[in-house]
Amino acid sequence: MGEFTLDLNDDQKQVRDWLHGFAADVMRPAAAEWDEREETPWPIIQEAAKIGIYSLDFYAQQFFDPTGLGIPMAMEELFWGDAGIALSIVGTGLAAVGVLANGTEEQIGTWVPQMYGDANDVKVAAFCSSEPDAGSDVASMRTRAVYDEATGEWVLNGTKTWATNGGIANVHVVVAVVDPELGSKGHASFIVPPNTPGLSQGQKFQKHGIRASHTAEVVLEDVRVPGHCLLGGKEKLDERLARAREKARAGGGERVKNAAMATFEASRPAVGAMAVGTARAAYEVALDYAKTRVQFGRPIIENQGVAFQLADMATQIDAARLLVWRASWMATAGKPFTAAEGSMSKLYASEVAKKVTAQAIQILGGNGYTREYPVERMHRDAAIYTIFEGTSEIQRMVISRAIAK
Repeated sequence: MGEFTLDLNDDQKQVRDWLHGFAADVMRPAAAEWDEREETPWPIIQEAAKIGIYSLDFYAQQFFDPTGLGIPMAMEELFWGDAGIALSIVGTGLAAVGVLANGTEEQIGTWVPQMYGDANDVKVAAFCSSEPDAGSDVASMRTRAVYDEATGEWVLNGTKTWATNGGIANVHVVVAVVDPELGSKGHASFIVPPNTPGLSQGQKFQKHGIRASHTAEVVLEDVRVPGHCLLGGKEKLDERLARAREKARAGGGERVKNAAMATFEASRPAVGAMAVGTARAAYEVALDYAKTRVQFGRPIIENQGVAFQLADMATQIDAARLLVWRASWMATAGKPFTAAEGSMSKLYASEVAKKVTAQAIQILGGNGYTREYPVERMHRDAAIYTIFEGTSEIQRMVISRAIAK
């Protein structure tokens, strides 16, 4: 296991520069168009697939980077390019993480490749957890999965919401209730294979930001999936449920793993890295503008009111990156988040992204409020970081509970 370091090695720098070039040359010129269209940028995803960015191999290489910095480095560069397009490129990763965190080796080998397709026929995947009445409150989930002993199939019914790639995905990973009496401990995750009858797209959401990323409801009506589509397998599920029932009868005890929460815990530092990328992009636009915008006979960066804002922005972005890198390294090194370090990284980076993008608009003045400059789009995009995959309020709750032990 690699020691914690702030220095990227030569291979990491090469990957970073490669991603930066794609973000600058392919994503940024197309960002405004796809934001206005509010459609999945299939041509951009295909370009990413052709050069190997949108592929299982690429993300596996970054995921297994012994320093832990592969994924956050990649997320920062892509989201520096454009958050909406980047989320369309990396959104499949959340479903893949769901399978990697909870699936067997056979399930990982079978389903994860189908989530991406290939350069000639790209596919996407969706992770479906949130519901109209159950976002952060996963214990209120209503989507049910019932085992049909006669056929060896699971039957899923319910409605999921806020699903990235929901309805257009080749593979859906769905979290459902298998034992309502156990609350969040009675959940399990299921693979819904391509073209499974009963799964359909509900409402597609028109969003404030990240508009190039498809977000929709997923409706499940008597969706039948084979028994082998239960992530982890039925034997493992039965053992886990038995332990949870025993603990419930005993009045508590050790925490039993929840499938959705395991996915979110693994992805929080990556979301923090996304926020860092967006914040850095807005900061760089503001910095360049402040150096060239002349008022009262001098560049506005020579005014302390502007210069000090930029100094704070630069400091906050660096601090956010350090928290993300620490959490990412800890996760790779197998070090437990005893003080909720993963949540800390996501919380702080998300809040920094909102603040920095707002400051960037202020520095650009009236120009920042127009679509002629990208900071207004970056500000709209940044709002999502404090909401999805655990709101800032939920992160504070997780942190406060951790430090109170």
